[in-house]
Amino acid sequence: MKSSIIYIHGNGGSAKEASHYQSFFTDADVIGFDYKAKSPWKAKKEFSPYFDSVFKDCKSVMIIANSIGAFFAMHALSDMPIERTHFISPVVNMENLIINMMKKANVSENELRDKGEIDTPFGEKLSWKYLRYVREHPVRWAAPTHILYGAKDNLTSFKIISEFAHQIGATLTVMKNGEHRFHTEEQMRFLDNWLQSFTGSNLSVK
Repeated sequence: MKSSIIYIHGNGGSAKEASHYQSFFTDADVIGFDYKAKSPWKAKKEFSPYFDSVFKDCKSVMIIANSIGAFFAMHALSDMPIERTHFISPVVNMENLIINMMKKANVSENELRDKGEIDTPFGEKLSWKYLRYVREHPVRWAAPTHILYGAKDNLTSFKIISEFAHQIGATLTVMKNGEHRFHTEEQMRFLDNWLQSFTGSNLSVK
């Protein structure tokens, strides 16, 4: 049986992005997970059966996860024997992120609790249920993990990501000119070099 690497995209991303990573893993299949979940509780219901089926056919499973895809993975797969994970700009403290969005939208906690859901001027919907859930279900993650973080990430501060990396024993690589979304030629080159350093691939990435 082969090893499999499952790619979990971020918000607005696509499972098709998995094709970018295949050349780094010549002895394994890189598969994009086309999930539909928009919340951690729905992710738990959707991710678990999918990964159960993957484990039946594979001798080992690794994960590459981007942004909120990493957040969903940590909630849904904490009990599974994931061999290794590569997190790109992971959302690691959703409570802090929601509170920051509430401040930006000038929404108080009492107002959110009373209304349940509030649309914001910047396109995000605030949810009391979501805030309560992440408070009651803190992230617990033990799989060996490598994190790539952009110093200009506008969703997660360096303090939060470094504390999280220390907490779970992950390596943390910071790109000075990196953003939350790695997409420019320079950023993708940095991402590729970062990934290559862990895979042992012989690609010429410059």
